[in-house]
Amino acid sequence: MKGGSGGGGGVAPAKRRWRGLAIAVLFLVVLSMLVPLGFLLGLHSGFHSAGHIPLQRPSPSGDRSSHIDNLVRKLGPTLPKISRINGKAKMKSDVDESEGFCDLKYGSYCIWREENREEMQDSMVKKLKDQLFVARAYFPSIAKIPAQSKLSGELKQNIQEVERVLSESTTDADLPPEIQKKSRRMEAVIARAKSVSLDCNNVDKKLRQIFDLTEDEANFHMKQSAFLYQLAVQTMPKSLHCLSMRLTVEYFRDHLFDKELSEKYSDPTLQHYVIFSNNVIASSVVINSTVVHARDTVNQVFHVLTDLQNYYAMKHWFLRNTFRDAVVQVLNIEDSDSYGKATLSHLTLPVEFRVSFPSNDSAPAIHNRTQYVSIFSHSHYLLPEIFKNLEKVVVLDDDVVVQQDLSALWSLNMGGKVTGAIEICSVKMDQLQSYLGEHSFQKHSCSWMSGLNVIDLARWRDLDISETYWKLVKEQVSMKEGSALLATLLSFQDQIYALDRVWVLSGLGHDYGLDIEGIKKAAVLHYNGNMKPWLDLGIPKYKEYWKKFLNHEDQYLSECNVNR
Repeated sequence: MKGGSGGGGGVAPAKRRWRGLAIAVLFLVVLSMLVPLGFLLGLHSGFHSAGHIPLQRPSPSGDRSSHIDNLVRKLGPTLPKISRINGKAKMKSDVDESEGFCDLKYGSYCIWREENREEMQDSMVKKLKDQLFVARAYFPSIAKIPAQSKLSGELKQNIQEVERVLSESTTDADLPPEIQKKSRRMEAVIARAKSVSLDCNNVDKKLRQIFDLTEDEANFHMKQSAFLYQLAVQTMPKSLHCLSMRLTVEYFRDHLFDKELSEKYSDPTLQHYVIFSNNVIASSVVINSTVVHARDTVNQVFHVLTDLQNYYAMKHWFLRNTFRDAVVQVLNIEDSDSYGKATLSHLTLPVEFRVSFPSNDSAPAIHNRTQYVSIFSHSHYLLPEIFKNLEKVVVLDDDVVVQQDLSALWSLNMGGKVTGAIEICSVKMDQLQSYLGEHSFQKHSCSWMSGLNVIDLARWRDLDISETYWKLVKEQVSMKEGSALLATLLSFQDQIYALDRVWVLSGLGHDYGLDIEGIKKAAVLHYNGNMKPWLDLGIPKYKEYWKKFLNHEDQYLSECNVNR
């Protein structure tokens, strides 16, 4: 029987079924309010990201959720589930990853989301819409039961009242003062409707509709958040664009005396640092932090290699700012008249690959280990040609901060190796083998990073590393973004001198779990990852190590709001 007074054996299973569905709809009501907010605010979170190497196990093809998760991991960061963290108290404590909270160690953005959480807008309107949907789901079945005519009338009246309110209001500010009472009455009548034993076909149909709608909405916001995340980390912030434009205009307006110290620029007895950058403020922080910690700056020469678009801004900035006794040369790498065949059509910056793979065979995808491996770009292979008179240089990425004197690097004996670099033994060659193809690598050898690299240009020329690289790139052109990684690893195979790990601490652009004491002791901090310190998405607790090397009194920085 369909009535509430029936006591047949089929009633109890039906009651359990609709009660389970009722619990499900309450969950979906909450989810429908939280999912859009969670994914739009949960942008996990530089400029140099160029590839993603998915090394995790493939998920079943029939699983729609796994398909969406794979899409988001490909487009952007691993987005955390909304239920992983419950307030800031858990952020600062040791979080149990096995319980699915924050993947602190490998760069989840759930902490950033919590720190930047905003109150939900128009929450009452959303709540009324959800109540209306549930009431409409129960009303047809309740109306068919003669014994529930009174409840049916109350449901109909409440539905009409809420419909009238929503037809006149689109925001919480538009709602009438008595809306809280109306919402409570609607909630009470829905609860009474749920207590009635009835035919669940209509309710089931409605609940499936809301489930499908919620899933579609969640999928849409997941794709949207991944796109917005990529847009945020790969687009120059408005403040930095303002600074570059202002400096360019001022360069042509104020004819500052350009002191070209060409004798120092090509003197092989001095300490030469090379920086590839299109970011004025980032390259300035690298130079300033290096000079501040140097015991002697009279022998320091910095070469900033940039593109034509940022060349005049860079020139003006380094003409109007001094760095103790060090000198700064700004070079336009696209200037074919200056460097002959050592030119590219555009500047290429160090390339970062996001490598993900499971911690162990049984670990779920949410616990994948993530590492950002930065390598040389095409522009690095022009160094021997651009600096023909130099035999040794130290290359610094523009996302590093120097905290100690680097002069010891110039007396380093690399035993005939071409470049000194930090090895990343958490990413072994055999873990990259499936992606890099059938080329012969020493399987258990460690990969290595750009960021801080000591380069023996004389040895580089002897081995003709650049020619080897260009041949490999041409051979692997079909690999697209992976060709640079493969070509670099093959070109420098057996030519890497492993620097002591105390020189560089990496991960400040993606890893929330770095030890503060380790950060203070490191000679160089490398903000590899997508959360660069000059971006709003940068990890707040690491930004202070970068910001203290800005000139906060500079007029242009203040006017362009760079000092935030």
